[in-house]
Amino acid sequence: MADCIKLLPEIVANQIKAGEVVESPSSVVKEMMENAIDAGATEVTVNFVNGGRDLVQIIDNGRGMSPVDARMAFECHATSKIASLDDIYALHTFGFRGEALSSISAVSQVELITRQADCEVGTQTIINGGEFVSQTPIAAEVGSQFLVRNLFYNTPARRKFINSKESSLSSDIKREFRRVALCHPEVACTLMNNSAPIYSLPVSSLVERIVGIMGNATRRNLLEVDVETTIASVKGYVGRPETARNNSSEQYMFVNGRFFRSPYLNKAITKAYEKLIPEKGYPTFFLYITVDAERVDVNCHAQKTEVKFADNEAIWQILNAAVRETLAKNGAMPLIDFESEEVVDIPVATHGVRYAEPPAITKVNYNPFADMYGSEGGSVKGSGDGWSSIPSISSEFDMASSIDFGTMPKAADAEFDYLESGEGEEQSLGLDIESKEEPQSISLCCGRYGVAAFASKMVVVDLTRAHERLLYNHYFASLQSGHSVSQQLLFPELLTLTEEEYDLLEEFSVDMASLGFEIKAQGNNTVEVYGIPADVSTEQLDRAVYDLLQSLKLPQSVVEMRRNALAQTLAHSAAAGKGYFSQEDAERLTTQILAAGECYTANGKRIVSAWALSDIKNLFE
Repeated sequence: MADCIKLLPEIVANQIKAGEVVESPSSVVKEMMENAIDAGATEVTVNFVNGGRDLVQIIDNGRGMSPVDARMAFECHATSKIASLDDIYALHTFGFRGEALSSISAVSQVELITRQADCEVGTQTIINGGEFVSQTPIAAEVGSQFLVRNLFYNTPARRKFINSKESSLSSDIKREFRRVALCHPEVACTLMNNSAPIYSLPVSSLVERIVGIMGNATRRNLLEVDVETTIASVKGYVGRPETARNNSSEQYMFVNGRFFRSPYLNKAITKAYEKLIPEKGYPTFFLYITVDAERVDVNCHAQKTEVKFADNEAIWQILNAAVRETLAKNGAMPLIDFESEEVVDIPVATHGVRYAEPPAITKVNYNPFADMYGSEGGSVKGSGDGWSSIPSISSEFDMASSIDFGTMPKAADAEFDYLESGEGEEQSLGLDIESKEEPQSISLCCGRYGVAAFASKMVVVDLTRAHERLLYNHYFASLQSGHSVSQQLLFPELLTLTEEEYDLLEEFSVDMASLGFEIKAQGNNTVEVYGIPADVSTEQLDRAVYDLLQSLKLPQSVVEMRRNALAQTLAHSAAAGKGYFSQEDAERLTTQILAAGECYTANGKRIVSAWALSDIKNLFE
């Protein structure tokens, strides 16, 4: 029988091997950006055409290459990073295989233009499908410029399986660009699509780089992490619990200057947010781990997105503790873990030691409304005597509490996690106020409540909730009619958004205009705001736009559902800026909310509470 096993031609072997390193145009961007940074570049520009299938261009101002190096760089396993096996395990750069350029050139047409600082002219090297074509002198700037054209042109089967949607390929390139840029704020990074700028990131601090990529609204939500241990250090930022998202698009973890993925370590971070975010929520984090290079293997995967730690469990504990400590310092969670099984050492009481006695209670039946009636005290009777006590109200307003679900259009009654109204159904408070009856007086109480006195009862209105409810009514009506009132800004406000937010703003520009926003796209993920809703201040603008865009990310198949979410979100943002109420506010809001006839509870909390005159009289018997 004839022998069957043969060695593959080198060029075929390189094309097959290229599939391990180069999966798509985004792989080219990642590898080439990392090469540029390894070469000492302080400026890196990436330009791509047709999702990177036709062209990926990378320009850097690094050290450049000599003519010999420019030719050798495309050979398999050609590298300047190691001389012996031991060097592999102490490597501080982005890899050692020497496969990137070889693999890329095997499945594309590559042109390299490069020059070193001590050379008067540069070198142009052309490689097509892994085969050397030419090398000639050329005028060039110091650094290197790679032009990778027609990716997979010589492997039609592979090219056919590249995602056919240009938008998807572009998104992948942006994702890889962000990962590299976030890890190197000391390098100016620019990304362009067909020479049109997408990101233009100057050299900056880490937090400025994060904001430059993620948008201005991210800044106020970042909490700094800075922990040093003998095993590893963890630095970076995590998001406040209330900004948890419904996807992992703002989760970035790096080790020794390289992005990596690890579901195991992600769990350490998510565990730190336990009971602080929804069960299916994704906290934001940008965390940078530094460990001894000999204690981590960053080359266990061809794309180098997976790593192996020698101290995996210890790293888990360090990450978890670092995030928990940061959240605790910023008031997001208690420093003491009350569920811990560890025993707290409490000294045993001894004879002869005198302890402070509890303070005496001087007003057992304290009535917060007593001063309105000229009395210093008074008893409040229990519910068994017909008295409906005023519910306690937290400092943070529950968004759902001001919404009268019963009066919304039917389509807006669909179930949303963020609109659930609790197990109990909303009930009318039974004010029994005649439609033409007007209050005899309206007073402001404690800076937050409006107290309306009628002939037969007293009505107390939570002004914060009433304000938000009325704003919701206004915004929902504006979205339905397409008309709104907008206040013009003296100086336009410039906002930087993420790619996703920028696209959402463009897609739902009509709804934003209906709410009162006058916004003009400027490109490069930035917009100028010329007008804002009359009830929103310029100080609230960033937060209001950010919140609205987050609500637009939620799945909404019915127009009324989207409008409901937008109206609710903007009402909450606008009402949050109202720190105090005047007597005039009390009169206006109390009158309007009673006229609207929306006296319901939501989520167990009321906008309005009422007491019969007979109950009030009983206070003084």
